[in-house]
Amino acid sequence: MQDKMKGVLYGAVAASSYGMNPLFALPLYSHGVGVNSTLFYRYVIAVVFLFLWIKIKKHSFYITIRQCWKLFWLGILFSLSSLFLFMSYNYMDAGVASTILFIYPVLVAMIMTVFYKEKLTLQTGLSIMCTLFGVYFLYTGKPNGNLDLFGMLLVFLSALSYAVYIVAVNKTSLKYLPPEKLTFYVLLFGSIVYIINTGFCTNIETIQAWYLWLNAFGLALLPTIVSIETMAVSIKLLGATPAAILGTLEPVTALFFGVTVFHEVLTFKIICGIILILAAVVGVILKPDYHKWIFLKPGHDTENCDNN
Repeated sequence: MQDKMKGVLYGAVAASSYGMNPLFALPLYSHGVGVNSTLFYRYVIAVVFLFLWIKIKKHSFYITIRQCWKLFWLGILFSLSSLFLFMSYNYMDAGVASTILFIYPVLVAMIMTVFYKEKLTLQTGLSIMCTLFGVYFLYTGKPNGNLDLFGMLLVFLSALSYAVYIVAVNKTSLKYLPPEKLTFYVLLFGSIVYIINTGFCTNIETIQAWYLWLNAFGLALLPTIVSIETMAVSIKLLGATPAAILGTLEPVTALFFGVTVFHEVLTFKIICGIILILAAVVGVILKPDYHKWIFLKPGHDTENCDNN
């Protein structure tokens, strides 16, 4: 039970921090920093932070060739998820896009059920239904939410990439890597996408004002480093589907700041959406354990673990 509650806590932190993407990205957009440049700063700053952190803790950077290959593809998946989401901000309201993104728990459950024959229990199914209706009410409850079909497609691709990323972490031995090492290599390989997209760093829009660098550093720290590391721990302790369902706390967190800080309107539909999402999260917390994860014993060498 202790591990399960830790998994719930880490999942909640991952969701809350990931929901801060628009908070830091939109000010950069408004000052002429494009999507690829914004994400380039996000990934490169995060990689530098993690490199220094691992060095300070005197941990090893060693990975096997097999782990390197897996981490490369994880990095590309996570990077594409970021790219599609940030591109969607140019076609629809960022709050609407971030809300629709949270169809990814359903995609995770579908992948686990279809490809890995995971049993979809009644309680998990009800949690997923609560998630879907909750996200729907949060979206339709926003008075000024605009909808764009191409923007919707981009958000769906972002959700699908993130869902595959979660399943990939869950179904490989990479979940046993120290979270900071997993995050470091995911971001390192993911940054390749933006190095290429910026013409190998020749077309990067510069950040002019000093205070905008705070947004770049915030983007690298909270919705990137903190979110990826805590999600990795949550997946390890809970499994892919429950960790993904906990991610729906993100729109609730974003709404909280929207109402308390930006004085957004709290409608009846939004309240219904919050109740349904919280019901889904409670369903995850109270669900009996049906995964029998085999955790490494203390002292086991995770550096060379490359099963699966």
